[in-house]
Amino acid sequence: MGATRERVGRLAYAAAVRNACGVRIHHVQLMIPRGHEQEALAFYAGGLGLARIPKPADMPNPDGLWFALEGGELHLGVADEPPPSTRAHVALVVADLDARLTALGALGARLAPAEPLGGLRRVHAWDPFGNRLELMGT
Repeated sequence: MGATRERVGRLAYAAAVRNACGVRIHHVQLMIPRGHEQEALAFYAGGLGLARIPKPADMPNPDGLWFALEGGELHLGVADEPPPSTRAHVALVVADLDARLTALGALGARLAPAEPLGGLRRVHAWDPFGNRLELMGT
């Protein structure tokens, strides 16, 4: 019975994704403290393996860093104050979860395993500025 319920849940999810009304996320923005861009590069490029992309020249605020995601972008804006600690987070599906966790651990990132969801392993990781990321993979 449990397997059937899980299968029905996956089918309902797949149907919802197909009927998402043409809406998708273009980018997500997180905030980092001004002057800590190199630390952010180490975490997001070095630890997560994200590729940095240039910000368009006509952006009103030239500060911050942008990274490419599959089907979207991650923007890091800068602020004079560090971000507040909240339950808000971004969930990223990564191709090689173990490699990412090893790289982030080597950087001293705080990591906390979570219960699997939808057949994917989950680990919460915090960047050096307190932003929480949920990393998902097999």
